[in-house]
Amino acid sequence: MKKILFLGAAPTQVSPIQYALEQGHRVFTCDYLPENPGHRLAHESFIVSTTDKEAVLELAKRLKIDGIVAYASDPAAPTAAFVAEQMGLPGNPYQSVLTLTRKDLFRTFLKKHGFNVPRSQSFYVREEARVWLNKIGMPAFIKPVDSSGSKGVTRLTDLAKFDEAFDCSLVYSREKMVVIEEQIIRSHHQIAGDGFILNGELIFWCWADEHFDKLCNGLVPIGESFPTQHPNYLLAIAQAESQRLLTLLGMKTGALNFDFVFTEDGRLFFLELGPRNGGCLIPEVIRYATGMDLIKCTVDAALGLPCSEFKINNVEGFWSSYMLHSLEDGVFQELWISDRLMRKIVEQDIWVKTGDKVEKYFGSNQILGTMILRFESMLEMTEMMDNMEQDIQVIVQ
Repeated sequence: MKKILFLGAAPTQVSPIQYALEQGHRVFTCDYLPENPGHRLAHESFIVSTTDKEAVLELAKRLKIDGIVAYASDPAAPTAAFVAEQMGLPGNPYQSVLTLTRKDLFRTFLKKHGFNVPRSQSFYVREEARVWLNKIGMPAFIKPVDSSGSKGVTRLTDLAKFDEAFDCSLVYSREKMVVIEEQIIRSHHQIAGDGFILNGELIFWCWADEHFDKLCNGLVPIGESFPTQHPNYLLAIAQAESQRLLTLLGMKTGALNFDFVFTEDGRLFFLELGPRNGGCLIPEVIRYATGMDLIKCTVDAALGLPCSEFKINNVEGFWSSYMLHSLEDGVFQELWISDRLMRKIVEQDIWVKTGDKVEKYFGSNQILGTMILRFESMLEMTEMMDNMEQDIQVIVQ
């Protein structure tokens, strides 16, 4: 029996916990929220912050674990790498994982190695940040260097709101550092998706178009649709540049989550390359669309078990995830779903019930439930995903 520690037990992190249990492994979970559902599944759970790497290392040594997973969590990924490095477990170099999960370090690394990168600088001091913003102009993005799920991110178009945006980013930054960077004008949808690296080689990737709610924040994804509409010659550039980046970082094994854009002239800009599985049910949708089970591979690789089933499968059909969210603060009353959307639902998991307080969607921590959808065509999928307010509404009082 192998022992495995999962960093995080939130609803979106349950899938790998369930797989590990099915395989007969002894499962431990830790995070700072005792009510998270993954804790109830584990053999033992511990209320320890996943960002406290020394505390997690002490726990991991005491439990004598064989593997550690930070599933769908950027903040926990450096902790998992640190523990794996200290204990000689399968994983990736701690410094490389830290580089990928810290926006300031990532932008510096990209620029140093000749990747396309927006004009970007990071600041502890507000007035220094204001000077830089005046230099690059607006619109610009104000981001915490180390948050996840788009929490604390603002697209700034009005200088009078700079202080508010800077303070919002500070709230969500453990480092208390804020990135100010220019906006890159993309040619089409932003691209998301997951991949897998084994023995330093990017052996699997599956990319999607990312969708946002124009009536809400507009910066937090509401879902991804597979396959992407981008042409193959651009995707070949993305694959080659991803491999170059991973090689430079000395990445070895495990799941990857991509966010990048192409400009009108075909230049690739990495927004993020997360050293972990994607949120928004990306691995689950990929399993439906291609038959490739990245959840299984993540757990197996973390335990040093063979992962030989990789092949690049084409997406069959038209699939997407959807993150249920509210457009306003209030008390949840009901969920309205159109007849045509009801026919598209393959899976759904609603986390909210009548009488619960809900908040307007500004970050992944405000998701109210999830869905996996299957469509009849690319046109239907794109039209519905870009205008979901016509087919699903969270009714609040």
